[in-house]
Amino acid sequence: MKIPKLAVIFLMAVCLVVYLTYVKRCFENRTLSRPLLEQLYRSDLRKRPTSAEMIREMFRYGIMFDAGSTGTRIHIFKFQQDTNAAPKLSSEMFKAIKPGLSAYADEPEKLRTITYNKLLQCKTGLLELLDVAKQTVPPAQWSSAPLALRATAGLRLLPGQKATHLLDKVVFMDLMFPQWACWIWEVARPSYLGLGLMSARLAVLGGVEGQPVGGGQELVSPCLAPDYIGEWEHAEVTYTLKGQKAGEPIYESCLSKVEKMIYKRVTKAEEVKNMEFYAFSYYYDRAVDLGLVDERDGGSLRVSNYIDGAKTVTDSNLSVFQLARKINEVETSWALGATFYYMESLHKH
Repeated sequence: MKIPKLAVIFLMAVCLVVYLTYVKRCFENRTLSRPLLEQLYRSDLRKRPTSAEMIREMFRYGIMFDAGSTGTRIHIFKFQQDTNAAPKLSSEMFKAIKPGLSAYADEPEKLRTITYNKLLQCKTGLLELLDVAKQTVPPAQWSSAPLALRATAGLRLLPGQKATHLLDKVVFMDLMFPQWACWIWEVARPSYLGLGLMSARLAVLGGVEGQPVGGGQELVSPCLAPDYIGEWEHAEVTYTLKGQKAGEPIYESCLSKVEKMIYKRVTKAEEVKNMEFYAFSYYYDRAVDLGLVDERDGGSLRVSNYIDGAKTVTDSNLSVFQLARKINEVETSWALGATFYYMESLHKH
């Protein structure tokens, strides 16, 4: 059957209209969708964290106040936090102030208090330490950075009521650190209270905590050089110190005094026989003073090395001689010494 020419023409016209309509819509969609996609992309970029934010997210901060007897210190630790991995210490910011919080036991109102609308001045410098924390921890992490205070010997030696009243004067409000709203303090067990650096030193000297020596009396210690006379201040009390009389064995006398002081106060932990130990703080400082470890790199040693060091510094009869390869850039040798002797002999004759 033949199709009329008019129908063919009509069908072709319809196809042409459909084709043109399709092409037009595709063109319009192409021109309109580009700005829309760009807008969506830019909007998505705004939601994405910046590179700086991503770097900050990789790190976490922890803040610890050490309220010791000789001062208050702040440790700001920066940890690298990788996915599904334990935090790794990246760096530490440290600052210390003196005296310790315990020095204000009778005047707790002198502690610096942070209130909502003003800062009250005081002498302890706690706000100075908090400023260090503010400068170190990014503001975005203030709400998540944990802060705690741990008291060592200084606060623990105070009567319970005095210590509580003192800590009650340390207040943080919402203005600067909304999340750092309390002090936390705990006492480790078993306690070695009274065996800290300063308190143990006082006990070895024969003094009593918080009780001045009356009548101009001196504290005589076998751990001091026989000819030593001086003053030492501890807990706002000044003591006059003097070494024992000459001729007494310093090391043995000092060791006996220390052993009596710690008798039944230090328990031996049998379970630590096979453990690895790291010593720091004053243990490190004394090892450096004795030349046992490098000041920057540290090192390994035995407890017996401390004993040998103590014997060395307390033995006044030891002779010290110098070791040198060169003197004034000239190689030292027996030949040089023999030449000096030979020339001097010729000069005399």
